Amino acid sequence: MKTLFTILLCAGAVQGAPALAESSGAKASAPSPLLGSWAVDTSRLPMPPEARPKSVTITFGDAGGGNWTVNVDIVDAGGTKINAHGTYALDGTAAPGKGSTIEADTGAVRMPASNVLILALGKDGMPASTRIYTAAADGKSMVETAVNFNGVPVMRTNHFSRMR
Repeated sequence: MKTLFTILLCAGAVQGAPALAESSGAKASAPSPLLGSWAVDTSRLPMPPEARPKSVTITFGDAGGGNWTVNVDIVDAGGTKINAHGTYALDGTAAPGKGSTIEADTGAVRMPASNVLILALGKDGMPASTRIYTAAADGKSMVETAVNFNGVPVMRTNHFSRMR
């Protein structure tokens, strides 16, 4: 369960990043395809079916001023609701998360491309995990690559579908 929270909380730590706009302000670029709400395909999570959460939803929102919000809602296998959220500058500056701190209490994000968001999570002053979110070209699906360290590096891939 801890690994699942680590995988999903990184997503939660990235609760916010604004759509990119040209600095001239004369012409705005298209909003990031990551903006919106995403549901994980629980049937593809790398864990036994009985341990899988009932649902995981990640919502990325533009908070303005170069900041994004990230909201993660989880309903675990036993029906307990968990929420983690925060607002983060897209320049990689660390900021505290809010809500559940099971996996992380701090996050930092960067957006190297309009469809890619990198989220670094920390807990109690130590690295917790890194998550990379990549929206597909059609904007209908997203892949999360989560990297944890449990004595050795562990990578997991989670698949999301757009909800809105």
